[in-house]
Amino acid sequence: MEITENAALIVVDVQEGFEEEAFWGPRNNLGADRNIAGLIDAWQAGGRPVVFVRHDSPKPGSPLRVGQPGNGFKGYVEERRGKGDGPELLLTKSVNSAFYGTPDLKEWLDRSGIRQFVVAGIQTNMCVETTARMGGNLGYEVFVPLDATYTFDLTGPWGWTRSADQLARATAVSLHGGGFAKVVSSAELIAAAGWVGGAA
Repeated sequence: MEITENAALIVVDVQEGFEEEAFWGPRNNLGADRNIAGLIDAWQAGGRPVVFVRHDSPKPGSPLRVGQPGNGFKGYVEERRGKGDGPELLLTKSVNSAFYGTPDLKEWLDRSGIRQFVVAGIQTNMCVETTARMGGNLGYEVFVPLDATYTFDLTGPWGWTRSADQLARATAVSLHGGGFAKVVSSAELIAAAGWVGGAA
């Protein structure tokens, strides 16, 4: 795996509102936050670009809506903003894909000559997956560190239910097997980025 000098890290929706288990239900991958923090540290230490994405939900009752405490980034993300030596972007959105946000992600990546990016964050099968799929369709080389994402149990049509782990695995198979992105571990990415520090 080769990580370019200007590969971007896109940190999707790591917000306080996702801590509300009563709203979202059971989650998977309790180590995700540690791995997300490690990726941010590695990217900032290497002077690579980092994009912080915040979901501003328009839905009444959502913990992620503007004006609610849950709209803010989790503490470990907020304290890392502005700390890197590389370019940084704050992007807001109200749909699943970070490519439909403000400012325009594609324009920002293309203006910077960035053709490769990593997507980490919440939720694996929602905003992470949608952003990765669109990136692949748009011709970027996309990496998804599965252990730096998490999601929640979900019920679909006909009463079908899937656990968070099942959904995460389905995302990994669809993205990797379908050629949208390379699904890897955060440790592999950190090693490829040439950082020898440790996760905070």
